[in-house]
Amino acid sequence: MLTRRHFVMTSTALFSAPIASFAQDAAEAVATEAPAPVIDPVPTSAPRPPRPTSSPSNWAAWDARVTPANYVPETSNPWGLHKRFLPRLVEANAGLTPGDIHVDAVARYLYHIREDGMAMRYGVAIAKGNLYEPGTYTIKRKAKWPTWTPTPAMIKREPQKYKQHEYGMNGGPSNPLGSRALYLYEGNRDTYLRIHGSPSPRSIGGRASSGCVRMVMAHIIDLYDNVAKGSTAILYPTENTVTAPS
Repeated sequence: MLTRRHFVMTSTALFSAPIASFAQDAAEAVATEAPAPVIDPVPTSAPRPPRPTSSPSNWAAWDARVTPANYVPETSNPWGLHKRFLPRLVEANAGLTPGDIHVDAVARYLYHIREDGMAMRYGVAIAKGNLYEPGTYTIKRKAKWPTWTPTPAMIKREPQKYKQHEYGMNGGPSNPLGSRALYLYEGNRDTYLRIHGSPSPRSIGGRASSGCVRMVMAHIIDLYDNVAKGSTAILYPTENTVTAPS
């Protein structure tokens, strides 16, 4: 940055009196000029907030908070869901790989295939509009009470909703990923698609998310421990038929 330089000149005995007087007058004129403007320092950016956290010491209490008293997966329904969206053991189609997850986007069901030819079926919500991304994915990460950060695309699309969380949100019952999350990858690339619990259980059966598959928090707590990392999750197109008998 360029700054004003002041040069101070001193006269010597070699100057004649008129010249010395002229130099003195010039110096006084410079001294009476307006002072140089004060240039504010370049503002520094605000410090980045700390990374979001989720303390394991809270998990048991949070689990209890989102699980109904005397919980029975097949019948407990304080959320007012249609009864078909409650967990149910059904017969799986032949040839499906045990451990895999299949999401029927038409009927809004998630099936977790078991070793005995049966499947646990859960009601889900899928992404709204064209944000639903059918495909075959690998579950490479699992998390209990995960933290959450909206993607840049989400912030750009709905800044009034997501900008406030651009640096992330702590885990907990109000976190959009809820009680558990299964992270979907294509190869080593995180797709930012998740199968996760939701603090909005009444959205189950509809199209509500920004790309993910939502479940009731108590339901995904049941599912979570039975899903191994490395399992395949297949999200079927919305025009597909159901993957197992209903």
